[in-house]
Amino acid sequence: MTGPLPGVAQSCPCCRPPARGVSRRAFVAEGIAAAAGLALGRPAAAAPADTPHRVDVHHHLAPPRWITDVVLGRNTGQRPLADWTPQRSIEDMDRGGVATAITSISEPSVWFGDNAAARRLARECNEYGARLMADHPARFGLFAIVPLPDVDGSLEEIAYALDTLKADGICLMTSYQSKYLGDPAFAPVMDELNRRKAVVFTHPVRPDCCRNLVPDVAEPVIELGTDTTRTIASLLFSGTVTRCPDIKFIWSHGGGTVPFLTMRFVGWANARKDLAARLPNGPVAALKKFHYDTAQAANPYTLASLTRLVAPSQIVFGTDFPFVTAAATAQGLKDFGFGDIDLAAIEGGNARALMPRVGAG
Repeated sequence: MTGPLPGVAQSCPCCRPPARGVSRRAFVAEGIAAAAGLALGRPAAAAPADTPHRVDVHHHLAPPRWITDVVLGRNTGQRPLADWTPQRSIEDMDRGGVATAITSISEPSVWFGDNAAARRLARECNEYGARLMADHPARFGLFAIVPLPDVDGSLEEIAYALDTLKADGICLMTSYQSKYLGDPAFAPVMDELNRRKAVVFTHPVRPDCCRNLVPDVAEPVIELGTDTTRTIASLLFSGTVTRCPDIKFIWSHGGGTVPFLTMRFVGWANARKDLAARLPNGPVAALKKFHYDTAQAANPYTLASLTRLVAPSQIVFGTDFPFVTAAATAQGLKDFGFGDIDLAAIEGGNARALMPRVGAG
């Protein structure tokens, strides 16, 4: 884990724009909030932001091998990730008043059918993130990726990431091979994360079930928020959240469609009395314990529903960089009209309480 972090040469042949067939997906990948004008272009000169104080819990990094093997090798259409460098992150953080960004790998993660290859890629990504932390003290943290659905490899990587690399938490995708996080196959991972009282940042994927369902609409526009809702339902109704009460979950994008569908969860719990033992206090009590980030959610439509479900103490600042800027996210929160105390908690206080190392930095 020594040596400088490599960047991505802008003239590299492998960084040419994706084929015409995926250009639309590149434009809307990760559900870019075009209507709000949040899409990130090339870094431009800007006036200095306010004193950095925010903590961004949804900030993607893209190590060179992950770019080569996944973003470009699998033609995901995520052009902003192919162009990512540490310097671009720092420039956006400075413009948007972000003191610390907790980095994570985006979908589609690191597992593509080969356990050994997934373990190697997860390890390389996590060590890259740890070097980023070492090279830029206090500016970066890390949610370490694991090679699920490989359970044994994931348990090994959790131990290495938290004990050796001193990661701030673990990054999980919402589903793996059509299995959601409450699936019994993943119980050993959930139990270990609960034993460690770990912070678990979750990121949605484009699920196998739901590809190309709506003509002219790329999957991320609808499916990322929906897959978050599916995995939250899985954790609730499987009883996993009751069995593992000490996992500190952070849900991306304001919890997907969960705030809007909360009463459907309540109705299902009431209809299925046999599930009462799995969720003895009901869905709402469990949902109120989770944390929700503001990535792609710093707008009046999402926040109006989210803030009726949870208190400001459960909302954490997240940008979805490099798809959305920190400055745009901060402006969206300000425009919503949070009071000064609540805004300070959302922008940094809540995350620092969750992750003591960040607070100490």
